Amino acid sequence: MSLQELEHIGAVLRGHFLLTSGRHSDLYFEKFRLLEQPALLEQAVGAMLANLPREAVAAAQVVVGPTLGGVIVAYEAARQLSIRALYAEREGDGRAFRRGSLLEPHTPVLLVDDVLTTGTSIREVLALLEQYRARVVGIGVLIDRSESPLAFGAPLTSALRLPAQTYAPNECPLCRQGVPLTKRGSRGEFAPESPF
Repeated sequence: MSLQELEHIGAVLRGHFLLTSGRHSDLYFEKFRLLEQPALLEQAVGAMLANLPREAVAAAQVVVGPTLGGVIVAYEAARQLSIRALYAEREGDGRAFRRGSLLEPHTPVLLVDDVLTTGTSIREVLALLEQYRARVVGIGVLIDRSESPLAFGAPLTSALRLPAQTYAPNECPLCRQGVPLTKRGSRGEFAPESPF
């Protein structure tokens, strides 16, 4: 999977975007353009798994991913590894296993997600796994767009590293240039805002 392939399917967009973190960026990853392409997703998850340490992949007994996009990544990773997948759903300010899902203490877990920017979703899932005393053996993401490497206490890898500079709203050069701000995703699809 390459940047060119992602741009071709509309998964990488350029403009002026409001991210979930509240920061602004000139680059946006529209993960569902990738998640709706099963063959490309299979390839991307395979690359992500291949980049993890072999011992982490071999040890994993369960793959865990956060809702929403992480569920699809977790399912595909579990399918490729022939192990079980669990889904960390949003509950209050954190995450929970719902619908009767159980995780035994000390289970070796591979945590996966679609996009890494600030690490909030991964930290939420790590907090949940800590409650279950699970052993996180590795963390994989499809796209790592973090500006600087993040540490979570387990090996972290991605299928593609695509760092994107982000800005605090009051420091955003795109706002100063008057470029319209766009919200995307589940919290405001296609809603242009005033940059001021």
